Amino acid sequence: MASGGYRNGTQKAQALRTSSSFKSKLPPSVSSNGRRSSTIDAVYGRVRVAVRLRPRNAEELAADADFADCVELQPELKRLKLRKNNWDSDTYEFDEVFTEFASQKRVYEVVAKPVVESVLDGYNGTVMAYGQTGTGKTYTLGRLGDEDVSARGIMVRSMEDILANICLETDSVSVSYLQLYMETIQDLLNPANDNIPIVEDQKTGDVSLPGATVVEVRDQHSFLELLRVGEAHRYAANTKLNTESSRSHAILLVQIKRSVPGREADFSAETDHSSHLTTNYRPPMLRKGKLVLVDLAGSERVNKSGSEGHMLEEAKSINLSLSALGKCINALAENSAHVPVRDSKLTRLLKDSFGGTSRTSLVITVGPSPRHRAETASTILFGQRAMKVENMLKIKEEFDYKSLSKRLEVQVDKLIAENERQQKAFETEVERIRLEAQNHVIEAERNYAEALKEEKMKCQMEYMDSIKKLEEKWSLNQQKPTNNARTDGTSITEEVSELKMLLQNEMQTRKAAEEEIYKLKDQLHMLAKPGSAGGNSDILNLQSMLEEEIRQKKRLEEEVIVLRSQFSQLTMEAGQRTSYLDRSRNGTGLPGLDSLSPLRNLHCKDATNGERSSITNLHEQVGLHKILSLLESEDATVRIHAVKVVANLAAEEANQEKIVESGGLNSLLMLLSNSVDETIRRIAAGAIANLAMSEANQELIMTQGGIALLAVTAADAEDPQTLRMVAGAIANLCGNDKLQTRLRSEGGIKALLGMVRCRHPDVLSQVARGIANFAKCESRASAQGQKAGRSSLIEDGALTWIVQNSNNEASMIRRHVELALCHLAQHEVNAKDMISGGALWELIRISRDCSRDDIRSLARRTLTSSLTFQAEMRRLRIEL
Repeated sequence: MASGGYRNGTQKAQALRTSSSFKSKLPPSVSSNGRRSSTIDAVYGRVRVAVRLRPRNAEELAADADFADCVELQPELKRLKLRKNNWDSDTYEFDEVFTEFASQKRVYEVVAKPVVESVLDGYNGTVMAYGQTGTGKTYTLGRLGDEDVSARGIMVRSMEDILANICLETDSVSVSYLQLYMETIQDLLNPANDNIPIVEDQKTGDVSLPGATVVEVRDQHSFLELLRVGEAHRYAANTKLNTESSRSHAILLVQIKRSVPGREADFSAETDHSSHLTTNYRPPMLRKGKLVLVDLAGSERVNKSGSEGHMLEEAKSINLSLSALGKCINALAENSAHVPVRDSKLTRLLKDSFGGTSRTSLVITVGPSPRHRAETASTILFGQRAMKVENMLKIKEEFDYKSLSKRLEVQVDKLIAENERQQKAFETEVERIRLEAQNHVIEAERNYAEALKEEKMKCQMEYMDSIKKLEEKWSLNQQKPTNNARTDGTSITEEVSELKMLLQNEMQTRKAAEEEIYKLKDQLHMLAKPGSAGGNSDILNLQSMLEEEIRQKKRLEEEVIVLRSQFSQLTMEAGQRTSYLDRSRNGTGLPGLDSLSPLRNLHCKDATNGERSSITNLHEQVGLHKILSLLESEDATVRIHAVKVVANLAAEEANQEKIVESGGLNSLLMLLSNSVDETIRRIAAGAIANLAMSEANQELIMTQGGIALLAVTAADAEDPQTLRMVAGAIANLCGNDKLQTRLRSEGGIKALLGMVRCRHPDVLSQVARGIANFAKCESRASAQGQKAGRSSLIEDGALTWIVQNSNNEASMIRRHVELALCHLAQHEVNAKDMISGGALWELIRISRDCSRDDIRSLARRTLTSSLTFQAEMRRLRIEL
C-alpha cells in the first residue's frame, strides 16, 4: 500500500466529518407550546473519536534515543501516520488529533464539552478513554489537579460546567462512582458494596445499577472529595509499563434533572381572583440527562508488563472485557444482526453508548515508542472502527406530574384554609348582624309600646272630657223653664243631633285608634320575623348583606369542587398518557427473549377496568394459573395472546420455576403438538427455548417428549422464525452432558441438521451453536473415558456441512463452527474422517487466521497434540 493511501474507512470518516462537526451541538427539542417536536425526537449521530499522543517518558528517551517515533501527527489535517518502517507508513484520519503539547483545557473543550452541553439539554452522553497501559488515559479523564489547576481532567471540568449551568433550587445533580474489577461491579464510594447487579428496563432498554451509592452534589468541593474517596479505593499496581497501572475500569455516572424554563409561569396563579381557579394547568416539563465518564483499564501484553500471579489474572480479565467491547463495536460497524452485548459486564454497561441513544466521544491515547507499535496500531484500528458506529440520540423529556400534584395539593390546602377562614368570618358576621337586628327589634317594640300607651291615654282623656262636657250641657238644659222649651225646641233638637254626631265621631275615632293599635302590633310581629318583607331600610340592608354572604359561600364551595375535579382529571390524564405511550411502543421487540425470540412487546387488557398492564407484573395481577388456562381457549386470538405472555414470562429466570410448577411446560408442549396455527407454534417453541436455558428444565423437556415434538415441528415448519426458535431450543439441550444419548436417539441431531435447508442466517447460527455444544459435550465425555468410537455428528453426516461453513461470512456461524471443528479434532478416533473430509485444512487455517485468540490457540493445541494430524502434516510438509 502506498504511504499516502487511507485505510480502514478513513474516507468514510472524512465524509461523515464534513457533514457533522466534532463540536456540533444538538438544538433543544421543545416547541413553544410545551410539546416535543417530532422532527427532532431522534437525531442520528456518529461516535466522535479523537487521538491524543503522549510525550516520551524518561525510559523511552533513554532506550529509544536512536529510533524515530512510530507516530507522526498532522493536526492541521486531522491525520495520523503510523510508520511501518523507514520508508512506508499508514495514514488515518480522526475527528481531532492532539499533539503531545495539547493542554487539558483544549482536550476538554473539543472532546467533552459538546457532550456535557447535550446532557444539560436532556440527552445521554458518554466520554471514554481507551488505549494501552501508560498512555495517559487516567491523566486525560480523571486528573484532579490539586497542585496545578490547569492539569484538571475531563471529570472535574465536566462537573464545573454542569454546576455553572444549573439552578440548584429547581435542578439536581447526583453522582455514582464505580469500578469494574474482575467482572464484578464495585462501589468506590462504599467499598462494602462489592457486587452490584446490572438491571435492564424491559420497556425502555435503559441499564441501571440500583445498588450503587448515589450522592447529590451541590458544589465543586464536595465533588472533588467524592473523587478522592473513589480514587483511594480503586485498584492499581506497579508494572513495567506504568508505576500506577489501573487494574479496573472506572465509571463515573452523573444524573442531571432539569426543569424546562418558561413553564413556571403557568403556576403563578397564587391569587385570590376566582376566575383564575378554573385555569387549565399544564404540568411542568422535566429533562433527564445522564453523563457516563469511563476511564478504561489499559490493554497490555503480559510479556511486556511483567504481570504475574494475581496481577496476571487481572490482566486477563481486563483484556477479555476490552476484547468483548471491540467485538461489539465491530458488529455495530459492520451492521451485524447480532451484537454480543452480554459477553461482558463492560459491554452491558456501555450498551447505550455504542449503537444506543447516547452522544458518545472517544479519546484514544497512544505513545510514540516504536517498541509498542503493535499496541498502538491496535488502538488506532479500534478508534477507526468506533467512528463507523452511529447512535440515535433521543431527548429524555417527561411531564413532571409529581411537581404539579404537589403544587395543586398545596393550592387546594390553601383554598380550603381560606374557605374555612372566610366561613368562620361569615358566621361571625352573621351572628353580629343577628344580634344587632334583635336589639333593633327589641328597641322598636319598646318605642311602639310606649307610643301606643301614650296614644291610648290621650284618647281616653279626650273621651272622658267629651262625656263630661255633654253631661254638663244636659244638666243645663234640664234646668231651663218649660216655656222656653217650645220656643227653643228646634235648637235643642239640633243640639241633640249635633251631640249624637259628635258621639259617633268619637266612637269612630276610638275604633280607628284600636285598629291602628292592632296594625302596629302586627307590624311588630312581622318585624320580629327573620324573613319579613317589612321593616325599615336598615333591616333590608342587613337582609341583602346576608343573602350576598350566602351566595359568596356557595360560589366558593363550587370553586373548590371544580378545582378538586381538575386535580382528579389531571391524575387520570397522566394514567391515560402512560397507557398511550405503552400502546405506541407495541411494535418493539421483547428484551426478555433476547436473540432467540422475534416476539414483540405485548399488553393484556384487563376485563374489569379496560386498562393495559405490563407483562412483567401481569401474572401477579391476573394469576399465572388463569393465564395458563387461556392456552386452552377456543378463541385463536386469546390463545395467541396467552402464549405470548407465557413466552415473555419464561424469558425471566425468576418466573421459569413457577411456570413449570403450574404445568406451563405441559401446556406449551401440547400447543406445539396439537396446534395448526403457525404463530402459536412459533411462540410456543420460543417459550420452550427460554425454559431450556435452565438445566433443571432440560431433563423435564426430554422426559415429556419435548425433543420428539421439536423434531416434528422442525420437519413440518417452513417459516424461518419458527425454525429459529426450534433450533434454539435444541441447541440449548445439546449443551447438557446427561442428555447426549437420548437427544440423538429421539432425532434431535437429525432435526438440527435438517433445518439447514432454510439457509436463513439466524437459523444457521442456532444450528451451528447446537453442533458446537454437542461436540463440546462429546469431547468432554471422551476425555473422561465415558465415550468411545467416532463422534455421533460424523456418523450422522454433519462433518460435510461443518467443513463447508467453517469460513462462513456470518461471524456467529463461523465462530460456532470453528469451535465444533476444534472439539471434534480433540478425539483421536475422529482424525481420519476429518482428514478425508477436508477438515484438516480448515483447522490449519483456524490456527493461523482466526480472529479470536482462544479458538486459534485451541486449534493449534489440538493439531500439535494429535499424532494422526502430525503425521499427515509431515506428509504434506505443512508447518504451523
